[in-house]
Amino acid sequence: MSDCAGLAAWLRLTLTPGIGGETQRKLLAAFGLPEAIFAAGRLAVRAVAGERGDAIFDFDPAEAVDRSIAWAERPDQHIITLGDPDYPASLLEIPDPPTLLYVRGDPALLARPGLAVVGSRNATPQGAQTAEAFARAIAGRGLTIISGPALGIDAAAHRGARAAGGATGAGIGTGADRVYPARNRELALAIAGHGAIVSEFPLGTPAVAANFPRRNRIISGLSCGVLVVEAAPESGSLITARLAAEQGREVFAIPGSIHSPVARGCHKLIKQGAKLVETAADVLEELVAGSEPSPTPAAGDDDAHPVLAALGHDPCALDDLVERTGQTAETLLGELLALELGGRVAALPGNRYQRLG
Repeated sequence: MSDCAGLAAWLRLTLTPGIGGETQRKLLAAFGLPEAIFAAGRLAVRAVAGERGDAIFDFDPAEAVDRSIAWAERPDQHIITLGDPDYPASLLEIPDPPTLLYVRGDPALLARPGLAVVGSRNATPQGAQTAEAFARAIAGRGLTIISGPALGIDAAAHRGARAAGGATGAGIGTGADRVYPARNRELALAIAGHGAIVSEFPLGTPAVAANFPRRNRIISGLSCGVLVVEAAPESGSLITARLAAEQGREVFAIPGSIHSPVARGCHKLIKQGAKLVETAADVLEELVAGSEPSPTPAAGDDDAHPVLAALGHDPCALDDLVERTGQTAETLLGELLALELGGRVAALPGNRYQRLG
């Protein structure tokens, strides 16, 4: 976080009504740090921003500035400016990086390679299970899982990352001092406690529909790629995917039934060039191919693994594995994906699996 006086100037710039991100960046490019903008005077600012630039001299957001600084002085609450060395490098690559980031949790997490996992709020049970399993497997390989935290697919992705003991971050469309939706309060607290929640919106900002597409560009911008699990044709997840493509990120989509409304958005993305993926390995091959070798199992330890022992040596359906192990399908999917990534299990058509070697 910047020094207190410097941070106050950044906050004054961003909290002035009518001075949006584009104008803020123009002023910063012309004058440098915010203190120099205010010192330049009204006429110089007008030459860059037009008459709207008058607002930074006519409006004094002192109360909101003080409240924001006090918020950032509390443990695990941070305000990161565009000029801070801790500002996520991945966001500097996008055309419209936020001038300020309000972060609850560990801001260092935002600098790590990440995958956005997004999808329908009205997820099917299978879709939520798939999102959680993919996130668990990918987080287990060291990538941060970035998402909502909306209901449905987004929440499932966060849960999967947490279940793997991996890192997860949430981009939100409200002030960082608010939780939306309220039903996900427990999840939001868990993310803030073990990951990071990030917002560009001033403290106190309520949930407004227009804010969520802006939030989506942060989710995609923090990530190496975006995986869409389930989405209707007009889903906000498709906005995230479009923004990711515009930002030069990879876009992945999981296909589904042609009869499912929440599969049609994914099929639309695939037709437009998104990579069709069926396993977490498909995603990892694109993002981290060659970055680390697949783990080699120690000789003779396969039969000690309960899932491999239950699998046997013939193709086995997931439902049969549930009966043999007593584990839930959700838990088994995560373990099977991890085994598949390690080259010890192959996924077969019909939701069946076969042990290798």
